[in-house]
Amino acid sequence: MNLNFLTKFFQKEEKSLSFLDSILVKKLKTIAVINELDLYTNIPIYHHAKSYLIPLILLDKEHGLYIFEKKEWSYDELKNAKVEKSQNQISSKDSLAYQNTQDIIHTKFNELVHNDGVPIYNYLLMENLNADEYEHLDDSFKELLPKDRIIFSDTQAEDIVKKLELIPKQELPSRDDILGNLFIQYTILDTDLQLHMCTNEQMKFIDAQISTTTILSGKGSTGKSSTILLKALLYKLENPTKNILIIKPTKLAADIFKKKLLETIEHAIVEIDLASISVLTPVELLNLHLTKLKKEPLVKNLFIDPLLMQKKFDTADFIFCDDVDLLEKVFVEYLQHIQQNKPLVLVDAHAKDSDFIFTRTYGKEKREVHFLQTHPHAKALQLIAKLLENNDAKDILVVANSLSKEKLNEDLEFFIKDKALLLDSSKNLIDQDFNSLCLTTYNDIVGLQTKHLIMLDLCFTKLSALELAFRLAQESVYVLYDEECDEIRTLKETYESTKK
Repeated sequence: MNLNFLTKFFQKEEKSLSFLDSILVKKLKTIAVINELDLYTNIPIYHHAKSYLIPLILLDKEHGLYIFEKKEWSYDELKNAKVEKSQNQISSKDSLAYQNTQDIIHTKFNELVHNDGVPIYNYLLMENLNADEYEHLDDSFKELLPKDRIIFSDTQAEDIVKKLELIPKQELPSRDDILGNLFIQYTILDTDLQLHMCTNEQMKFIDAQISTTTILSGKGSTGKSSTILLKALLYKLENPTKNILIIKPTKLAADIFKKKLLETIEHAIVEIDLASISVLTPVELLNLHLTKLKKEPLVKNLFIDPLLMQKKFDTADFIFCDDVDLLEKVFVEYLQHIQQNKPLVLVDAHAKDSDFIFTRTYGKEKREVHFLQTHPHAKALQLIAKLLENNDAKDILVVANSLSKEKLNEDLEFFIKDKALLLDSSKNLIDQDFNSLCLTTYNDIVGLQTKHLIMLDLCFTKLSALELAFRLAQESVYVLYDEECDEIRTLKETYESTKK
């Protein structure tokens, strides 16, 4: 409920909606940590083409959302005041809101999940009024501003908790579903379109002001790619006229990233100029520069013409380069050259010196990993046939070298009903049937995900590529080899869960 007063005194806006860390705000932050509540200060809600700043909001998973508003009113200002309700005011015990914050939140929920979301309760932070002074105010003031909804300057932490717990407990959606539908800039949308709120370290990266080359690192499945997507999205929301370039190693990986970007924007219900966000491969970017210089474009293999390192190329206001550890060092140097004095984020899983490091992994802890010393080709055919008994073909991915991939494809016609997909990362997503069992090489796996993974030909394959392959699987990994090698032994130390 918005409280409307006849007096101009109560209608005036605060000079700033932003909250500083006052004594009361610090108390609330401490309470949130102790009671495992989610508290955010000065956080915007983005909706369509607008943003709405929420000064302070707290989620209690058993009660609902608490919105806090700060008023600087002192006892001297209020002691002689008499307040009357306007005739058209709708009375409600659930709200003391002076602005349309509740309406904004309910509108966001209604457009996303087609209901009002969760209960919302409003409290006042009265930094300059204590509980004893409140008792001496006119009764009309107390009627409109109930004591149990005010946190006074001298309210102790335990008393704040009691006031918050006056609200009856309710069954609510999950934390991620509540906050994820409100704060899209911190919400990861997974392949099943489920919502996951970012970790504190991810949010810190998303909020960071970046003006030069910045390195983001973290081991596998820490959400690096998903987080740069959100940072790019937030950058566009804050800077609508700016251009963004995102580099992915392959055309297929770029298409998969574009698809995820579109799904995220669609879920967020925000208006963004998609033409100002480009997702390119290294070769595609170099060809743009070569064309500008009237030079012959590259066909497939990456080569940095020395002239490119001498000429400026103003291609984007902000560049994100994902999977740097899979790219050639000379291309990274080229990016740093064209993006001098401009924001550039390099995502390198193995970087030793990083500005931001993600530590929390999203990989499934119960994923089974099997190392099988056997005849790899025959065992792969046997495993595929067995997995197909309880799984769809599209849920199985086989990674091998080119020769093994071709040989498996020839023999699979006797084991599976439909034709397998010989995946080619140089082709677009739309040109490949991902409803089939996929056969691919270690050079083509960026951006993929699967339930069940079968790996062959590990020896003499880069460890970074092998680790990337492991991260693709959600439920099981089968490593097939005839002889042990350094790569196998290294992977066993990290991933082995069963031995056969």
